[in-house]
Amino acid sequence: MATKQRGRPRSFDRGEALDRAMRVFWEHGYEATSIAHLTRAMGIGAPSLYAAFGDKATLFKEVVAFYVDTYGAYMGRALTQEPTAREAVGRVLREAARWLTADDRPRGCLVVFAANEPEAERILRDQRAAFAGAFEERIRAGLAAGELPPATDPMALARYCAAVFQGMSQQARDGASREELQAIAETAMHCWP
Repeated sequence: MATKQRGRPRSFDRGEALDRAMRVFWEHGYEATSIAHLTRAMGIGAPSLYAAFGDKATLFKEVVAFYVDTYGAYMGRALTQEPTAREAVGRVLREAARWLTADDRPRGCLVVFAANEPEAERILRDQRAAFAGAFEERIRAGLAAGELPPATDPMALARYCAAVFQGMSQQARDGASREELQAIAETAMHCWP
């Protein structure tokens, strides 16, 4: 005897729904994004949103993870694929110029801008700390390999690189071109020890 399914099966693609929600948060920020904005963009009703993603804060947390794994994945690739810390950080900043100014999405970085509400800001602050930590880890590896002068402070250099990235993100939001951001990346790399 066949058992009856409870409720209706999901009729949407989770990844596509996350991408749409991400764009709304990215463009408007956490506080200004309502459930109505999200359901309209995602093409689902509020009951489906709550059933699939939980509340707005839980959805936002999943959106940030989705963003990092998709749009932000270039950072991890650069940090692990390049042979030296200098080349890795330089690649991150040069690729950021392209990603932060792409025409098919909001400008800048979701992780840098999307929230002021305490819980949402904590999620983004933790992610920004993880980015800086990834820079620091790669710089420490470069220091251990003799790529940097022994007196290099890995934490300070990582924070500098993260600050340059965050500044590039703000410049992108303010309308800077890809070429202008490339120039910032190149200038930052001239300061590399």
